[in-house]
Amino acid sequence: MKLSKSLANCRAIRRYLLIFTAVSLLLLPLSLAYLVWNEQLQKIRGFEAFNVQQQSPQQPQPQQQQQEQQQQPQQHGQFPYPVVRYPVLLLNKNKNKDLTVVATGKTKNKWRYVDKDSNQTLLPLIPEHAVQTLTPQEMLQVEQRMDQRRERLKDKCSAYGLDVLGHDAWHTPNTWEFLVNKKYHIIWCNVFKAASSSWMFNFNVLAGYSPSYLRKTKKILLNLARERYPRVTLDELREAQNYSVTFIIARDPFERLLSAYRDKMVFALPYSFHDKLGRSIVRNYRKKPSLAARAANTKFPSFPEFVHWLLDQVKRGSFIDMHFVAATSFCTPCLIRFDMILKFESLAEDQLYLIEKTGLKRVIAPVWRNMGKGRKTHELQQQFYAQLTRQEMLELYEYYKYDFELFDYDIQEYLQVARPDEAESPAGTKN
Repeated sequence: MKLSKSLANCRAIRRYLLIFTAVSLLLLPLSLAYLVWNEQLQKIRGFEAFNVQQQSPQQPQPQQQQQEQQQQPQQHGQFPYPVVRYPVLLLNKNKNKDLTVVATGKTKNKWRYVDKDSNQTLLPLIPEHAVQTLTPQEMLQVEQRMDQRRERLKDKCSAYGLDVLGHDAWHTPNTWEFLVNKKYHIIWCNVFKAASSSWMFNFNVLAGYSPSYLRKTKKILLNLARERYPRVTLDELREAQNYSVTFIIARDPFERLLSAYRDKMVFALPYSFHDKLGRSIVRNYRKKPSLAARAANTKFPSFPEFVHWLLDQVKRGSFIDMHFVAATSFCTPCLIRFDMILKFESLAEDQLYLIEKTGLKRVIAPVWRNMGKGRKTHELQQQFYAQLTRQEMLELYEYYKYDFELFDYDIQEYLQVARPDEAESPAGTKN
């Protein structure tokens, strides 16, 4: 009798386990579908999609009204091209491929964005009282700086023969890191460690991501941007440039390199690509006596070890990481036209000028992200570059020479803090 009751209890328990397993298997795909759906809603929060296939065509305007509109002067900083409102699907079956239409306009016009608050197909506007602007005098001063920078770029490109097509990285147009926003007529070549995080945020806003989502997401902003800014060919880029402003942000090459070293080597995320790269550099370079004497007992490479590794990469013709590569070979400014050259040192004014000229002052605002790790840049330059010998610094300059020359930077302040060469000879006493 007891045995039969025990068997009955076992059968009941097994039955409940089977029911629980079946319900769990049923709910799992529904949960995953909900998570995916919710993620997409978060990405484009503030917008909704609706079908406009049945939308009636616009009624033709009276001829007198058309003439009045044509006679109206354009606002300062705006382009004479229509602002096309590109459609997008909330969720699709092809890995959200259609999300790229926000920036590119490649769609079949089946869906479109609608702002929930204003019921318009535009991004929410920045309140007028919060808009940052320059005075007319400041705008004129920045415009003169831009003219001087473009003129210098043109002269130096010609002097060094960089405006001639060739087969190496310096003479081949590189469109790899350009972000082309056709909706707002603005194109940017993303030079890493030159306010790249700040402007990646802005370009994601222009692509339709809500600022609140961008601030809280754990995803890499570059990856989010590439979902909506597909890479372009040279012909596609030049076509878009006909009605867009193309800009680049320049930074002192050695300052930019130091920022990249600290970010990707000293503060590398554990087990990341750069963390593994740094450990590899330590294994291969710390055993050299000339470098070991200048290295602390750290898991990341010292600055001299990192510089020697980078110079060896250059000598071998190996791939240079996008955070360390020279901006001249990365964006090829001598072969691709740039309308504006912003500089990291004057970025506060330069980016306000750019935003004003592109008519985006009610859409995006200057943002400052990842601007240092709490130490003043000049102090860091003195600390780290004082670890290099004069010869090491000149070899490093040789790689970044065009960045120095094209964008008007000077190596002299660095040479003043360099260590004497360890075995200086007549051939090694360069200036």
